Amino acid sequence: MGKKPLFNIFELFVLLLKYAKLSLKSILEYKFDRTFITIAIVCREMISVVVMFLILVRFVHIKGWEYNEMFFLYSFLFLSYSIFVLFFAGMRDFAEMIYSGEFDRVLTRPLGLMYQIIASKIDLSAGLGHGIVGVILFTKTAFSVGIDWNIKNIVYYIVILISGAVIQASIFLFASCFSFWTVKTDNLRNMIFFNARRFSGYPISFYPGIIQKLLMFVIPFAFVNYFPAQFYLNKAEINSFWNGFLYLSPAVGAIMFVLVYMFWRQGVRHYSSTGTSR
Repeated sequence: MGKKPLFNIFELFVLLLKYAKLSLKSILEYKFDRTFITIAIVCREMISVVVMFLILVRFVHIKGWEYNEMFFLYSFLFLSYSIFVLFFAGMRDFAEMIYSGEFDRVLTRPLGLMYQIIASKIDLSAGLGHGIVGVILFTKTAFSVGIDWNIKNIVYYIVILISGAVIQASIFLFASCFSFWTVKTDNLRNMIFFNARRFSGYPISFYPGIIQKLLMFVIPFAFVNYFPAQFYLNKAEINSFWNGFLYLSPAVGAIMFVLVYMFWRQGVRHYSSTGTSR
């Protein structure tokens, strides 16, 4: 007979809730500071939305897209990112665990490493900040672009937001994995994630083929917002792509997570302490 697991699924879930409670206590210890961070994030992101609006309002359509459709596309980025930082902030900040030496403590605990990383942190301020902007964009556009919000469309939307969160978590963790060898990876992470995210604020049909392929097959933000938006909007340009792309976001998220997890496991095997554990 094999060894009995130290924790069953129910116990892991209860422990996850305890981790979340401790993280929230730490966050709420400085309520004013955290509230101010949330407000600052909302203001920062709304500035980018306003700038986009001022550009778009000068035109009735841009390559067949009107501004409500553009903001509906944009809302996927904010809402999926808010889910990501609420539930996967530990994966976002994994490189910092390596740099600070906190990963040494994780290695000594009788729990799965990835479980501890995911459970270790939630970012309520960023989650609320991006979530508020996403909700504003969604409520402004979702009922003005001709979508019938039936059960099928609601379920698809929820699945897509979760899939988008997993895709973004995987991209962040992939960049952070290089910290096993280089310790600091901030610039690499910013180059891979945030630059691609800026491109994905617009339909990929706006870009030349090489950028489209980059956002589909290398850093697949197209499955975070473009193809999900096209599921609802069904604009004529979608005929240039395989129709199955509209339904692949969950598969892309699952495959990416598995591949990045395998790469992460390789990094763990090569890990040596930075000697900075506090």
